[in-house]
Order: sequence, then C-alpha cells, then structure tokens
Amino acid sequence: MTTISLGYLRNALHAGCASAVARVLDAHEAEVEFVDADPGELPGLLDEGAIDLLVSAWLPRDADLVQHGMRVLGTIYRPYYCWGSYEAVSSAAELSGDSLDALFVARSDAEKLQQVLAQTPNLSGLTPTICEDEALFGTVQGAREAGRKFVVFLAQPHALFHDEAFQPVSDPRFSEEMEAALLVRESVAACADQDMLDELSEMTLGNKVMSALEYAIQVDNMDPEEAAEAWQRGRLVAR
Repeated sequence: MTTISLGYLRNALHAGCASAVARVLDAHEAEVEFVDADPGELPGLLDEGAIDLLVSAWLPRDADLVQHGMRVLGTIYRPYYCWGSYEAVSSAAELSGDSLDALFVARSDAEKLQQVLAQTPNLSGLTPTICEDEALFGTVQGAREAGRKFVVFLAQPHALFHDEAFQPVSDPRFSEEMEAALLVRESVAACADQDMLDELSEMTLGNKVMSALEYAIQVDNMDPEEAAEAWQRGRLVAR
C-alpha cells in the first residue's frame, strides 16, 4: 500500500481541506499520514521530504513553496482578501471610522491589514482589534450580539461566510482571486497512481464548501474527518 504524507497548515480551514483530500487518497487505497505545520515550518519540512502532498498553497502569495521540489497539481478553491460585514455596505468607500465601533482582524492577517490601512484614509482613525485566528469567529459574533457596528478584514473562505448574512464588501484592491493549489512532490508524482493524480488535479471544493468545513470544525466542534465525511455525503452545503 502506498503511503502519502499529507501536509497542511495548523488551523481549522486547512485541516478540513486536508481531510477532504484524504478521502480521495483513501478511495485509491493510499495510506495517509497527516503532517500539520505552522507557516514558518513548511519550507524546512518540504526540504526534508516530510511532505508528499501539500494542502494548500495560496498562489501567487505562497509561490516560493513550489521551489522545494514541488509542483502544482490542481486548484481546490479560490481565496481572496476582503472586508466583511453584516451591514448592507456596497463598497469599501462607504466604510468610515466615524460610523464604526470596531475593526477586527485575525493575527495571521494583521500585517496585511496594516499595509491596507495605509491606503485607506477613511478608516485611519480606527485601531484594529487583533484576535487569535481561532478566536475571530467568537469575537465577531460577540460584537454582533452586543449591537456593535464593525467591519472585519479577513480572507474568504472563512467560517464567518457560512452565514449568508455576512458578506464581502467590494474593494477593487482585493478583486484578484488567488489559487489554493495542491502541491505534489515531483519524485512522488513520478511513481504515484496516475488515476489518483488525475482525480486530485480535478478536485474542486470551492469557497462555499471551505467556509462550511471550517464552520463545522470550529463552531460545531466536529473533528476534521467527520466534517469531511459530512461534506462528501452532502450534509454541509447543497452540492
């Protein structure tokens, strides 16, 4: 039996994606070894050959990961940065620090937000509330229940978008989608089952499913494998 080491970032979003991919590997009778990592650990693990398949690299942001003996296998969803709000806001130009109580951001996106705020004078007077990544959902929901007016800077997909009332705010600076790519080690691809590689290269979850997977894991307290099974059986979102 072939063993595939499946690497992913150590958070609910990527854990859900990895478990969904693992179901494809299982169907092709491959034994899966999960390898979770922080972003800074990935280059070293790739150089060591500790990861055969990576779920997932956000290209072009993570293009440097391809340089570690990997190649792009397929695009599984299309993330992008955005403002998110429960208010009816049609564009970022309508956002104003004078009319908002708070601006929330996950710690992993805080540096990106600072770059954006330097070019967003209408929000310059608003001090961001930085949340630990796994705490962003609960913090935002608490602010909503308290009746506060706020905006969130985040990447879509996210568990917050599982609620259709939470919508991205149009901003032309964030109109370009990235590609969340599966990366496979070149040496593994050379000897792996071609049917399995073909299925993986065509596999698409999409942002809606990814948001639902993260919601199931982070909010409904499913483990990633349980959430992936629920998706496969059509119980997370309409397929």
